[in-house]
Amino acid sequence: MSGILAYARVSIGNQDVAGQTMRLEQAGATKVFTDVRSGKSMDRPGLTELLGYARPGGTLTVVRLNRLSRSLGELLTIVTALNDRGIALLSLDEKIDTSSAAGELAFHVFGAIAHFERRLIAERIKDGIAAARAKGKLLGRRPLDPGKAGSALKLVANGVSPADAARQLGLVRATVYREMAAAGVQRSS
Repeated sequence: MSGILAYARVSIGNQDVAGQTMRLEQAGATKVFTDVRSGKSMDRPGLTELLGYARPGGTLTVVRLNRLSRSLGELLTIVTALNDRGIALLSLDEKIDTSSAAGELAFHVFGAIAHFERRLIAERIKDGIAAARAKGKLLGRRPLDPGKAGSALKLVANGVSPADAARQLGLVRATVYREMAAAGVQRSS
């Protein structure tokens, strides 16, 4: 079905999507999909259902872009997927409509800014690593205390599960499994 579909999201249960829903219906939405979930996660059943329901020629409407995604990169991925399927995005507050040339340009500008931001972050990380090395700091994972590794292997050899051995010694379970593999100790089923 094509037409104007809408998506409303609030982060926590004591908030209400009613205000967003009312604005979306006033904008002509024929069906509103909702989620009460953080925008950090893409595991949102309402959004998943909407994306499965939307058809070419339709429009996905949101009150604000941050209701669709909190991350610019993720937002661009969603919009690109929508465009590839022939579905436009309309944001009421930002007045962006990707069915228009100006709206499409706005998203290309957002994409360029996101790319620029990723590059700046990568450069800062690289500079920080170089500065730390220049100061003589050791980078990477700290060496495992051989005593803890030996203790973990002894516990496992005495029938303690690797997870319990890790918990008792303050290690990560994966570390115990890695030490077991290095020592040739088989995992028990």
